[in-house]
Amino acid sequence: MKIEHVAMYVCELELMKDFYCTYFNATANDKYYNPKTGLETYFLSFKEGARLELMTRPDMGEDHEGLWHLGLTHLAVSLGSKQAVDELTEQLVTSGCTLVSPPRTTGDGYYESCVKDPEGNQIELTT
Repeated sequence: MKIEHVAMYVCELELMKDFYCTYFNATANDKYYNPKTGLETYFLSFKEGARLELMTRPDMGEDHEGLWHLGLTHLAVSLGSKQAVDELTEQLVTSGCTLVSPPRTTGDGYYESCVKDPEGNQIELTT
């Protein structure tokens, strides 16, 4: 089985697209816009084949009750080495991202750090 993509609703579509393209080398498709519903989306493609769909629409809410709500628990990104985790963590924190947890080896053996993207979604950076 292969997960085709993960999707999340965001408030600032362009800001979030630029964030993931800048810091995670994603490539965005042309923006999709549905004039009937107001839905706007980008599919972001990553070198290893994963895709992230960023979406926004005028009738979404911040609660987690409806179909159109913000966020997810976390997005884990494998960077390939401890050095890459350390470097990207420092770069993101320097650029203003909130540090949730610094680079460390977790109890289950992962080397990882956690930061928040511009809208507060948690990103786990791991080897």
